Amino acid sequence: MSRIGKQPIVIPEKTNVTIDDDGVLVVRGPLGTLSRRFRGEIAIAVTGGSLHLSLVKKTQLAHALWGTYASHVANMVRGVNVPFEKRLVVEGVGFRVEQAGKDLTLQLGFSHPVSVGVPEGLTVAVVKNSITITGSDKEAVGQFAAFVRAIKKPEPYKGKGIRYSDEVVRRKQGKKTA
Repeated sequence: MSRIGKQPIVIPEKTNVTIDDDGVLVVRGPLGTLSRRFRGEIAIAVTGGSLHLSLVKKTQLAHALWGTYASHVANMVRGVNVPFEKRLVVEGVGFRVEQAGKDLTLQLGFSHPVSVGVPEGLTVAVVKNSITITGSDKEAVGQFAAFVRAIKKPEPYKGKGIRYSDEVVRRKQGKKTA
């Protein structure tokens, strides 16, 4: 039994949740609208000011999806009210980040600057060598942050690269001179 799936999800004020016949859940709030299609193994019911998820069929797949769907729905409800945020830090001599419109230009020690387009629904703010990514969709925020970080991961000897602000880079000892 899913402990997360059993818990009711409270719907805040100014938030509207609707479910189509096709299994599409639409959540509207002050920060926008999110929609997602869910499989038929899990029933989603809106009662009063909360959402309840229950099993339609007691299969292994349904049990596996129950808590996952509950987390997705809770993230959707939270995201349309409070934006999700990820912060990245660019470290290294000569490493710079600039924002030009909807694009990020990263100079990371390659022979050329790397340009990255910001997806729809996300806002990016650049202050010095810090990148802040915000948006109402938790998956989109995390995916874009991971994509930017993967361009130049932090290396263990000097710590140069792009890392999350709360990430700890384990440092290695360099070569010893005789």
